Amino acid sequence: MVEDRSSRALARIEQALARIEAASHRSAPISGSTELADLQGRHDRLKAAVQDSLVQLDQLIEGTQG
Repeated sequence: MVEDRSSRALARIEQALARIEAASHRSAPISGSTELADLQGRHDRLKAAVQDSLVQLDQLIEGTQG
């Protein structure tokens, strides 16, 4: 059962990464430095959130493997 949950979680992560990669290939024109700075800030916050989530996932996996 734990393996099923882990497998599903890994599958969701892989799907999210595929969506992120696909989105990275679609470039939208950036109109100015303010917009670029806003985008960089959003990127940094998202990156930090993903890193935190991965740390939590690692801890959960380690906990189940005991």
